[in-house]
Amino acid sequence: MKFFVDTAEVDQIAELNDLGMVDGVTTNPSLIMKSGRDILEVTKEIADMVEGPVSAEVVALEADAMIAEGRKLAKIADNIAVKVPLTWDGLKACKVLSGEGNMVNVTLCFSANQALLAAKAGATFISPFIGRLDDINLDGMELISDIRQIYDNYGFETQILAASIRSVNHAYLAAMIGSDVMTAPPKVIKQMAEHPLTDKGLESFMADWAKTGQKIL
Repeated sequence: MKFFVDTAEVDQIAELNDLGMVDGVTTNPSLIMKSGRDILEVTKEIADMVEGPVSAEVVALEADAMIAEGRKLAKIADNIAVKVPLTWDGLKACKVLSGEGNMVNVTLCFSANQALLAAKAGATFISPFIGRLDDINLDGMELISDIRQIYDNYGFETQILAASIRSVNHAYLAAMIGSDVMTAPPKVIKQMAEHPLTDKGLESFMADWAKTGQKIL
């Protein structure tokens, strides 16, 4: 499973990228707002840093305006994936932009039917929002599983990009189901390395090592 980092904070992306943990980046208007940066400037900086797709989201709501914004965003760098919402106008924009050879990430997906429409409109990525479904007592992972089955049934090439990842358990389950990609905040990706038994074992090893009185350097 590929790891996309869900942030517009350049320093956090750089740290994970140096470890080979970044296959792409996703941003959205909320993350751009939190960064306090100009959208074109920060998106260009991120796209120059990482090799994989960098999702940059349109803010228009009508198809023609989405297409115009998407074309402008796509010019930032060759690895830009234009992000459009899963609305009827968003699907129209997806069809045009993908037909022009652009990567398109269709976001705010909450049903398998929506995912099916996005695939037929030529989406490169579909972004089902796991955490937001969990928030309203629906099983976000069931949606990932349903989309995986539908796409496999018909050979759709659209990649499932598990989004709204809130925990390491979300990451684990998305990988078990077969999501192509997950996008998660840097904090969650780092938490994947943590385990209480690792900490306990390390503490025991260090206590025993101290008793030897030895040094390696």
